[in-house]
Amino acid sequence: MKYPTIDSILSVMKSKKYKVFEDDKKNYNLNLIGIRTNTNKLDSFDDLFTVSWKFKGQWNLLIFEATTDPGVFMLVQPMNSSGTAIVKEGHYPKLWKIGKHKTYKALAQHSNITVVRDFNRDRKLDFYSGKEYTGKFAINCHRANQFKKSIEVGKWSAGCQVIADPNDFNVLMKLCDESAMNWGDKFTYTLLHERDFL
Repeated sequence: MKYPTIDSILSVMKSKKYKVFEDDKKNYNLNLIGIRTNTNKLDSFDDLFTVSWKFKGQWNLLIFEATTDPGVFMLVQPMNSSGTAIVKEGHYPKLWKIGKHKTYKALAQHSNITVVRDFNRDRKLDFYSGKEYTGKFAINCHRANQFKKSIEVGKWSAGCQVIADPNDFNVLMKLCDESAMNWGDKFTYTLLHERDFL
């Protein structure tokens, strides 16, 4: 999809009555918003992860290539017997906190999220046909390859929201560190869809 503007993101958020963090008395009051695109290309970092914040009356926006969907490997060989998790589009207050993904610093799940379990292992992303579950499933936000931008999702995601480029991920974590000092270390996440912008 064409990269959204901050105005279009704010318009969608407000139309859905999702909370937007606009208080700018201190810097880095972050809005973390994923956008699932229409392409649905398997094993592709074809989604967007946006970071926006307002300071001194001005909005800032960064957009990273990401996946909001699990890779094919995990669809076929799910870690959970009910199927691989696909995050349901929605608004999740204080979903993440600064913590660990495996051995490195990332955004780790703190509060509940709703996922659809893709149970049939048919190498297709079933966004709406599976059963919904709400709870804590280690749905984190992390990077893919440590050293270079990743092209294929593969094993990088079993439902986590994954940033393709480690440099982008490092920028995200630095912003989260700054935000934590001013606003606390819990981060709300919103997952939108490209159709919301039509």
